[in-house]
Amino acid sequence: MDPAVKALDGKAALVPFESAPFPYRGMVPGDETHEDAPFLDASQGSRRGHTAPRSGVYWEDETYNDRRSLLYIPKGFDRRRKGAIVVFLHGNQAMLARDVVERQQVPRQLAESNLNAALVAPQLAVDALDSSAGGFWQSGAFARYLRETDHKLAALAGEGMSAQDFARMPVILVAYSGGYLPAAWSLAVGEANRRIAGVILLDAIYDETEKFAEWIEDRRSEAFFFSAYSASSAAGNGDLQDQFMRDGIDFALDLTPCLEAGDIVFLQTGPTVVHNDFVTDAWTRDPLRAVFDRIRAFPRDSAKACTP
Repeated sequence: MDPAVKALDGKAALVPFESAPFPYRGMVPGDETHEDAPFLDASQGSRRGHTAPRSGVYWEDETYNDRRSLLYIPKGFDRRRKGAIVVFLHGNQAMLARDVVERQQVPRQLAESNLNAALVAPQLAVDALDSSAGGFWQSGAFARYLRETDHKLAALAGEGMSAQDFARMPVILVAYSGGYLPAAWSLAVGEANRRIAGVILLDAIYDETEKFAEWIEDRRSEAFFFSAYSASSAAGNGDLQDQFMRDGIDFALDLTPCLEAGDIVFLQTGPTVVHNDFVTDAWTRDPLRAVFDRIRAFPRDSAKACTP
């Protein structure tokens, strides 16, 4: 096990998934002006690769061949209380141990928060300037990934918890930066929306605003939506706000004391916030922890639960 994962306070593992987003040998969905295209569109001898718009060809055996997900159950997780599963989509140029654990500090922020939840983070494109959704482009893929997550978390938890226990837990979908693309497609075609209790976007609306809008409009009475952003993703956040104003959908422009079903919140963080540091230092230190503490439905300690 990687030393950074082994050092986490709780139960943690890097585990291969059959339903992982990569490897992926399907199609890249098109749009009104482009037809579907093969994801692996380049070759060099026996090697196959994908042409990423910003960085050229990445090879499957180096960039799109890691089936592992990070699983983490914090030491303070209380199996007797109502809990949730946090799915974290890491963004570009990231690796699970090096970035999700050490640089972005996602497991620590969850463990130090009052959110009673377990964590799963799939490896997307490995250390690459590429936001590809891979398998999550396919209908029902995110639901399959969650079903496998339930079983993998039960195995990690050990005696006393079953896959059915985790299957009953709602999901909080978190995406940072380039994680917006797999998040958007998971919401649009993943067939798991009845299970999703909330979406947290950290500087992560660069495109696909129509998919986020459709999900919010369909699920706003059952789930919350929170998006914090710097100048990097201000345009996409502004476009989504404009659409809501046209459609007569109310939203807040400040961090509310509690996040609960029906809340739609946008938080502009100011000109000095650095995009690359956003997961650990944005409008506050440990912004993920700050948001987790405001999720009203799943407190680990009811005495510390948010109050509206």
